[in-house]
Amino acid sequence: MAQTLTPFHLLEATIDDIQRAYTAGDLSARELTQLYLNRIEAYDRTGPRINSMITIAPDALTQADRLDAALSASGPRGPLHGVPVILKDQMDAAGLPTTLGSILFKDYYPTRDSFVTERLRRAGVIILGKATLGELGSGDTHGTLFGSTRNPWDLERTPGGSSGGPAAAVSANLGAVAVGQEGFASIRRPAAWTGIVGMRPSGGLVSRGGVYAGWPSTNGSLGPMARTVRDLAVLLDVMVDYDPEDPITALGVGRTPSTYTAFLDETSLKGARIGILREPMGHTSEPDSEDFARVGQVFDRAVAELEAAGATVIDPILIPDLRSLLDKRRGSGSADAFAEYVGRGGNPPFTTRQEMLASPDSARVVRQRTPSIREGGTAEYYESLAARETLTINLLKVMADHSLDAIVHKTVEHQPTLIRDAINPPHYNSRGATHLNTYLVYVPSISVPAGFTSEGLPAGITFLGRPYSDGAMIRLAYAYEQATRHRVTPSSTPRLPGEP
Repeated sequence: MAQTLTPFHLLEATIDDIQRAYTAGDLSARELTQLYLNRIEAYDRTGPRINSMITIAPDALTQADRLDAALSASGPRGPLHGVPVILKDQMDAAGLPTTLGSILFKDYYPTRDSFVTERLRRAGVIILGKATLGELGSGDTHGTLFGSTRNPWDLERTPGGSSGGPAAAVSANLGAVAVGQEGFASIRRPAAWTGIVGMRPSGGLVSRGGVYAGWPSTNGSLGPMARTVRDLAVLLDVMVDYDPEDPITALGVGRTPSTYTAFLDETSLKGARIGILREPMGHTSEPDSEDFARVGQVFDRAVAELEAAGATVIDPILIPDLRSLLDKRRGSGSADAFAEYVGRGGNPPFTTRQEMLASPDSARVVRQRTPSIREGGTAEYYESLAARETLTINLLKVMADHSLDAIVHKTVEHQPTLIRDAINPPHYNSRGATHLNTYLVYVPSISVPAGFTSEGLPAGITFLGRPYSDGAMIRLAYAYEQATRHRVTPSSTPRLPGEP
């Protein structure tokens, strides 16, 4: 049997590591899948009980066998051949339930893949399972169907949300990569709080077809979550495409490169002009608290690291009326988005949002949720749209006036919330989440690990750019990652005995 130059190690394995091992004959897709299933049993179901996986795909090993046979017969199925992927349980995958973490949807089995799931399958992935989320895609990762997900870095704390399950699973090395969804800060916040990389792409690049809380709303987007920026870029390549079922993707046509991996340049911070946004803007942040200050200390070090890597730092920048304009954010279209989702296929438990809210179980769900985006009437919603346009112009003018390549801010302004403080008073939910990008919709944001607070908890920084500058943000994030190497494995989920 041929040997790889570097022995395969499961912990922190990248897509490249996996595929090199396949090519060398040192690893099969079945073996890799079983290794991840072993870790799920040891760390998610038992041991520290991370509780990040709602559903394990019953055919995961069968998927792997088919891919092993295909590799022997005709070569790799696609760019993600044999890569075990975890999906947030907000996107459909035929054969698996989409529960939304809720007793309301516990028996919902959609008959069709979401658009992105279909693209992933064509690329050769193994769908390993579905991960936990903030119930009904909102808030920190608690739900009536599963309880609470634990942060691998501190089992008493939440990983954030609403994509907390995918983040915790990737951080604990329960799968190779994951797909999350962000409508507020739902990818980047759990990514920062679990020490991984997460991106919310510009609106219109990735379809929400077959995803709860999609079209005709515009603020939400699926996005890649990974342990490295390179893996994130490889995953994003597969996810982007036009989908007539999600009309917003018409805006992305002609705005995607042949591959986002072409932007991976570790020297790209040299000469880059980075604006540092320090004004507090997180959801229910408490700027005078010690907790806020601990994250601020990490951020100060990160700014110094940007300068050390060769960036020209403009510190601080000020976006006119930032806080007052963010406060005008209102949601709209949730009823239409609900109908669009449940009408797509299968036998949904409810045909309208009103039916769901009228369910006897709905009160249990609503009481434990704190919506991050308040719904508004028609007048408030149009005021919100006008404020969004003003804020977009204000931000882009600051970038133009200072010739900025990107704006950098704290991904989250607080440390991970203690679970007891979330499910009991003071009922913290989405605390410190920065949602500037999802209000503006068409700007990309990527969060990268920035080290640890004095209490040993992960924190991240976000690179935010102009509309559809996704490749440029990946370039800068990669350079920062390579210069700092802050990502490490949580001590709660170490190598198992006998694991390669």
